[in-house]
Amino acid sequence: MNFLVNLGRVVVALLAQTGRVVLFIKDSLFQGLTPTIYGRQILDQMYRIGYNSLLVVGLTAFFTGGALALQIYLGSSRLNAEQAVAFIVAIGITRELGPVLGGLMVAGRVGASIAAELGTMRVTEQIDALVTLSTNPFKYLVGPRLIAGVVTLPILVAIGDTIGIMGGYIVGTRSLGFNSYAYIKNTTTNLHFDDVTSGLIKAAVFGFIIALMGCYHGFNSKGGAQGVGRATTNAVVSAAILILAANFALTSLLFSD
Repeated sequence: MNFLVNLGRVVVALLAQTGRVVLFIKDSLFQGLTPTIYGRQILDQMYRIGYNSLLVVGLTAFFTGGALALQIYLGSSRLNAEQAVAFIVAIGITRELGPVLGGLMVAGRVGASIAAELGTMRVTEQIDALVTLSTNPFKYLVGPRLIAGVVTLPILVAIGDTIGIMGGYIVGTRSLGFNSYAYIKNTTTNLHFDDVTSGLIKAAVFGFIIALMGCYHGFNSKGGAQGVGRATTNAVVSAAILILAANFALTSLLFSD
């Protein structure tokens, strides 16, 4: 009976947390993304989320592309299919590794930053002060971050895809002995428009998830400095799990044929 009681508590807590997140999403969409729109706040968040994350996303993509080329070459050489390296690297980067790894890196950097910033504002009652000044915190704090996340992450992923394919090209031509022209031709011939757009669609969804989790946990943090720390950790963990779950769902949906 104790086991059933504990299981019931976990289920009820999970359902309650899910309900709070759904209500937060509703308020964010119907309050944060409706006029008035704070354009300056959106641009500021796009700079923080997008430009400041370029280095970490670029380095992650470059080394991932290089490592992917090495691993695929080792596997394909057993089947005498070395010419497929360029194509598989491009597909792997654009469809999966680019958006997923880019989203995870941005979640660790940006999600934590958003949660810490809003959490500090919550515990120091700055969010309550905004309400006192007749400023809707969803419009001023949440909306700009959601818009910036949805807009900037696809741009980051597009840049990361290019750098990742370049990393595979450098490893393939410098270390594995591929002909430069043949490598580029195999990549451009076999890489389709749908492969790129599917990754960008995923990136937009991941950007929404990252901003949403950062805002949700920061917005609802309590308990002083320890509460802000918990909110930061929970924002990163929840965003990472939701990114992986959303990636599976989107892959099943986009490539169901």
